Amino acid sequence: MTASLDPVTLQILKSHFEAAAESMAYTLLRTAHSAFVKETEDFTSGLTTPCGQTFASPKDLGATWFVGLDYAGVIGAIDSYRPGDICITNDPYSGYVCTHAPDMHLWMPVFAGERLMCFAVGHIHNTDMGGAVPASLSRALTEVHQEGIRIPPCKLVDGGVMDEKLLAVMLRNVRMPEQNWGDLKAQIASLKTAERKMHEAIARFGADMVHAGMYGVLDLAERQARRLFASIDDGEYGFSDYIDEDSPGGVPCRLKLTIRVRGEEAEFDFSGSDPQLQSALNMPTGGLPRHILPLVGYNYVVYSLDPTVALNCGLSRPVRCILPEGSVVNPVHPAATGMRSLTCTRIQGIVIGAFSRALPGRLPAGPAGGGGILNVRTTDARTGRLAMASINPITGGGGGAANGDGQDGSNSFLKNTPVEITEAEVPIRVLSYGLQPDSGGPGLHRGGLGTQMTFQVFTPNSVVTARNRDRVRFSSWGAAGGLAGATCGFTRNPGTANAEDLGNTDVVRCAPGDVLTISASGAGGWGDPFERPVEAVLRDVAQGKVSEAGARAYGVAIAGGVLDQAATEALRAAPRPAPQAITLDPARIAFERVWSEAAWDRLSELLFALPVEWRFFMKHQTFAQVAQDAAAEADPVAAIERGFAAAAAPYPQLAVRQGEAA
Repeated sequence: MTASLDPVTLQILKSHFEAAAESMAYTLLRTAHSAFVKETEDFTSGLTTPCGQTFASPKDLGATWFVGLDYAGVIGAIDSYRPGDICITNDPYSGYVCTHAPDMHLWMPVFAGERLMCFAVGHIHNTDMGGAVPASLSRALTEVHQEGIRIPPCKLVDGGVMDEKLLAVMLRNVRMPEQNWGDLKAQIASLKTAERKMHEAIARFGADMVHAGMYGVLDLAERQARRLFASIDDGEYGFSDYIDEDSPGGVPCRLKLTIRVRGEEAEFDFSGSDPQLQSALNMPTGGLPRHILPLVGYNYVVYSLDPTVALNCGLSRPVRCILPEGSVVNPVHPAATGMRSLTCTRIQGIVIGAFSRALPGRLPAGPAGGGGILNVRTTDARTGRLAMASINPITGGGGGAANGDGQDGSNSFLKNTPVEITEAEVPIRVLSYGLQPDSGGPGLHRGGLGTQMTFQVFTPNSVVTARNRDRVRFSSWGAAGGLAGATCGFTRNPGTANAEDLGNTDVVRCAPGDVLTISASGAGGWGDPFERPVEAVLRDVAQGKVSEAGARAYGVAIAGGVLDQAATEALRAAPRPAPQAITLDPARIAFERVWSEAAWDRLSELLFALPVEWRFFMKHQTFAQVAQDAAAEADPVAAIERGFAAAAAPYPQLAVRQGEAA
């Protein structure tokens, strides 16, 4: 199919496709109503083949998570297409394209005469889709039914005619219908922009050449991905990490990955990750071997190692994922999925960690993760009207790397919303907003700092949601001798007698005058911090990125802004532990004295021998038993087996399953 396309022609077509996707994104950005779309840029725009493979998407606009999203599952759910159709869904369990209810996906066929050439596709994150809490998302929700209205794949516009009844049902069930309707119109405009741009390409190059180019750029990305795996020694490379809580006040959730490289291909095995949760942290993938969510970190790795790669579905062709059914990475209906972005963020980190072991020195330390995405629902005292908006993502930093410090206050694709826009969108007062000193992990190259915001609300019954809150207990990891980043924080009325540590709480009901301070965690450092030039540490202190006390982690003594040369030399000459390839934070080291990899692997074996509905319950029961076991640290695996047996004893119906697991 692509043999007739020479490399120059293919690059020209690739540029046209990407320009069409950029035009879509720009149209959406300039016409959207909600701050989360027009400022934070939580949206996608793209073009897919007739069978749903994304072959073009913007590089600089929108959500970079979804550059390889496969729309096959929802495209195939519609019986037939004709010009003027626009289809819609936001159901996480229909086709596994949408991944939580606020993400509204649209797709539109583009024809050349009667020939279906491609689809224009994209999504926006709606600030609210109804459900149990404002903004629809909370870790505490346990069923997808609580997370807002769900629309299965269907036609919103049929041959150019809007389905007004479907639209009315959707708008009746959300808290800010005018905002949702405004964003939906912007989405439709972006799809029509893509249709126009593709018609221009077809008129210039011809339908056959455009068709060949679509598949040609997919093949190009596949070749580039295979080149990466060919450069890695065959073998297994593993990594794991934790979410602080698998449910409100719960126990940690483990995510585990083993990458098996064989020649030009790789298997990403997520076996050993926790069973699906009774919370909203589940990541809906349907077990699809190339679902985009477990592969976001992989796409970031490939692009970091080779910025010339074509960002499309072709990158995933050499990869196959193993996603056990009934696990946190492949839940079964009706598990809640609203907070899947927290799980996906942590998986990005473990993918980077596994590749760091495969390619030492070529990738950064652990990314921060754990920052909250803030929404406020309150009342405008001037008008008495309900006001609701996303006010800012509180982001962590990027990991330090061999070639420099991690990026401060930037994690993944979310953009900063200016304070002036925030205060115009919703009646709150932002008291401070900036970088959190000492949050980046010390290293030759410092980890990126997290951001911090303090704001005040003024009316009764104001509700602040801060989804994705995490990294209060376990922080990011350092690499090549670098140290872990700092944890994050969330406090109500800080500095007062009524100050309250909110931990990982993600829904806070506020009284008039309440002040909230929220900070993101920092990323891990790279390289021995004592090798960081003293001048660089002094500059960090002068800029407020590192405190004078924090400078001592780099072996630098500063008092009153002045370097103490003698004390610095003494600090750097003192004995200290040998640098580690991967440096974990102290809380994780202490936790794993009992909950070692072998112990958790054994628990996973026992749990996955049970029916899905028993696994989360028995995990918590086993944790409670192990916490009372004085000998747990001496033999963690035996302690897990004792704990599981004791937890199962009151439930004879589990005896057969328990015997199979043993």
